[in-house]
Amino acid sequence: MAAAGRVAAGRVAAAAALREAGALRFGDFVLKSGRASPVYIDLRGLISHPLLLRQVAALLFQTAKDAGLEYDCVCGVPYTALPLATIICSENQIPMLIRRKEAKDYGTKRLVEGTINPGETCLIIEDVVTSGSSVLETAEVLQKEGLKVTDAIVLLDREQGGKARLEERGIRLHSVCTLSGVLEILQQQGEVAVEMVEKVKKFIQGNVFEPVAQNGPAAVKRLCKELSFSARAELPGVHPIAARLLVLMEKKQTNLCLSADVTSSKELLQLAAILGPSICILKTHIDILNDFTQEVVKELRTLADQHEFLIFEDRKFADIGNTVKHQYEGGVFRIASWSDIVNAHVVPGSGVVKGLKEVGLPLQRGCLLIAEMSSQGSLATGEYTKAAVQMADDNSDFVFGFISGSRVSNKPEFLHLTPGVQLQTGGDNLGQKYLSPKEVISEKGSDIIIVGRGILSASDRLQEAEKYRKAAWESYISRLGIRAED
Repeated sequence: MAAAGRVAAGRVAAAAALREAGALRFGDFVLKSGRASPVYIDLRGLISHPLLLRQVAALLFQTAKDAGLEYDCVCGVPYTALPLATIICSENQIPMLIRRKEAKDYGTKRLVEGTINPGETCLIIEDVVTSGSSVLETAEVLQKEGLKVTDAIVLLDREQGGKARLEERGIRLHSVCTLSGVLEILQQQGEVAVEMVEKVKKFIQGNVFEPVAQNGPAAVKRLCKELSFSARAELPGVHPIAARLLVLMEKKQTNLCLSADVTSSKELLQLAAILGPSICILKTHIDILNDFTQEVVKELRTLADQHEFLIFEDRKFADIGNTVKHQYEGGVFRIASWSDIVNAHVVPGSGVVKGLKEVGLPLQRGCLLIAEMSSQGSLATGEYTKAAVQMADDNSDFVFGFISGSRVSNKPEFLHLTPGVQLQTGGDNLGQKYLSPKEVISEKGSDIIIVGRGILSASDRLQEAEKYRKAAWESYISRLGIRAED
């Protein structure tokens, strides 16, 4: 069969496979971003249809063959593309690599499993491409291992800007089919009404991720309207920790961080167990625990996984690179082994970030820089804040946001967390100034409120936490659609 005929047959086969597996559904759906969508695509169910799975794998392999691609190994984007890559490699005797989403905190701590030969070319396999962010994340991990990534094969291109974004980064995207192509086939077969096809096409055109220049001031001002948390999670430059956090925030409808400043391990674990469902982050000061053991952080880690929140050790590193490296990795607390997020002052210069990065980057941890503080008379203002933003830009592979009183960067890839929040504004006699959730989220443009005493001092902590969660989330919802200032 000629290449053109194979391509056409492949598209028809792909459309049938998607429909049969229930991977492509039409109607009225609410996406994670909160947007209403007339189409819903989910290929995870393919693993329960072994014949369809093999058929899709064969289509992907044939697409690479027809494109004349030359490559030494294959890597599937985790997780849906992993079984597809496995079938391709096992049936065609091609070496396979597996990219971990998170490095193990023991053993080799590798992010890529398999035999890596620097200089070889790795072909990426993906199921669906929207913005291209998942392919880019995988490519970056592989490239850091010394591998070349020039091409990616995808079953379905949603035509929402992913192809252009990947080409901008030097990666050619080859798709078995496009969403509009599948729609046309299903329409011809009488599976989808003409009205629905037009509705979906209109949705695609109105939800395109535009390519972004990599350099220059335009990168800061490209946000023409407020993006939802889940839309920001799909941006190609977003840090893996930020992406995880943004997705779980949208899923749980919470942008509340609990500042668990308690001195008892029992109380800390009780807070995590009871308030875990209401929060996106639990912030610790682990060195104030009177009875710290490694078992405590193991239990805390289990609760974090169970209730889907991240752990943030508020260590405020502020020393030379070599010292903070040891403070982060070793000592009594071994912070890097259990805390998703840490923070640092920028006073010591870029060395503090470089030292932390040496430990945290292989573990896929993330760092926040302290750009502003909520205490009265703080010196973290003006040029200091600008320096923090610049340092974050220079280290965006590890730094994903700021501790600040307001939005200090217009880049949607960066998150802003604001402490000193209470439902009733005011202050204390030690110089702490308090703002309301509405002021912080709606007016100052921050993303996450950090609340401690406002919840911990309440007789019913869960009830109080829910008040803060609802206030912060409603402020975020009201902010969506409001044009951001350049």
